[in-house]
Amino acid sequence: MLNIKELTKALKQVADEKGLEPDQVLEVIESSIAAAYKREYAERGDVVKCKLDQKTGELHFWQVKTVVDETTVRFVEADEEGENGIVHRDVGTDGRSEGGLDEEQKLPRFNPERHIALEDARKTNPDVQLGDEISFPLETYEDFGRIAAQTAKQVILQKLRESERDSILNEWRGKEGQIASGVIQRFERGNIFVDLGRTIGVMFANESIPGEHYRAGERLRFLVLAVQEDTRLPGIILSRSHPRFVVELFRMEVPELMEDSIEVKAIAREPGNRTKIAAVSKAEGVDPVGALVGQRGTRVMAVNNELGNEKIDIIEWSDEPEQFIANALSPAKVESVEILPRREARAFVPENQLSLAIGKGGQNVRLAAKLTGWKIDVRSQANPEEVQEGGIAGTMEVSDQVPVQEGDDDREDIIN
Repeated sequence: MLNIKELTKALKQVADEKGLEPDQVLEVIESSIAAAYKREYAERGDVVKCKLDQKTGELHFWQVKTVVDETTVRFVEADEEGENGIVHRDVGTDGRSEGGLDEEQKLPRFNPERHIALEDARKTNPDVQLGDEISFPLETYEDFGRIAAQTAKQVILQKLRESERDSILNEWRGKEGQIASGVIQRFERGNIFVDLGRTIGVMFANESIPGEHYRAGERLRFLVLAVQEDTRLPGIILSRSHPRFVVELFRMEVPELMEDSIEVKAIAREPGNRTKIAAVSKAEGVDPVGALVGQRGTRVMAVNNELGNEKIDIIEWSDEPEQFIANALSPAKVESVEILPRREARAFVPENQLSLAIGKGGQNVRLAAKLTGWKIDVRSQANPEEVQEGGIAGTMEVSDQVPVQEGDDDREDIIN
């Protein structure tokens, strides 16, 4: 008999530490004790169950058998069995058994350790039906032996780990595409391991912001990129370089985004350098750009500080390609946009705006092309025939554009 007061205390302690329900921990203990009992006293094929009486501390064991008949299992006669219990059957030239059915199509063989015939079951319970489970009480032993106790301990630890992991994964599955705060724990082969509380997340090297330096013990925000099932690796995959990270940071600062008054339609990002965001108003009288920038730039500055002073351009979305492309080249002022076949466009800017429109190393026009999905050729209004160096953002670079929609389902699509 177990010390029920100590057991109840231990159950609560383990449940609190692992973030599990006490009943869940008790179920693990009962199944582990049943496994130990089976190893010590039952046959290999037996189905053994255990129940712990939480009032008295007594253990009760029983064997479970399923009610079957000839339509659900094969009853093998004694004379069909050869040595070592092997059943011999005649096989024809077509590879089929004598009954004319493939082995895969045959019913499972009757196992007296797991099955009980319907006619035998009805001798003790006339109301039993095919497929029902019947319990047979087993003798209770106080001492399961050293090996059995060790088995129970190993099973308990393993199942508690599995239960804890399942609990953590279930908790984090609903957080994919959202922001999580964590403390940097350690570095390993360029990957950063982050303490998220009950679990450890990992930010792979390619998900960090280029040029950003991290220190152990530093608390940062991360995008929950994915929750994976592979037990060999941490289950929570984090990112700071994903474009969605910027959107979620704005969501934390801008009530209009949470209220669905404005919507971020698209974002293009070169992590650590510059980001362009296109937003549209969904409510009358709401300025999408002003809402994201905030009074005196407070909202965009808050996001900017989290990103290490990464530059952020916020523009207004437009259904008109000419207007959208002109907006995307901000902060340069565009005089006109010429739409060409095959989703190509020419943008003409004043001579003094040319370097601003192209950007350092062609970055501004490149991000504008990613944001809009158009191939953009920036030219001087004074010399419209002259092709500018670095002034063309090709379609090969447009693949990095990230459309953004509202709602949890859409978030998952973007992450995937």
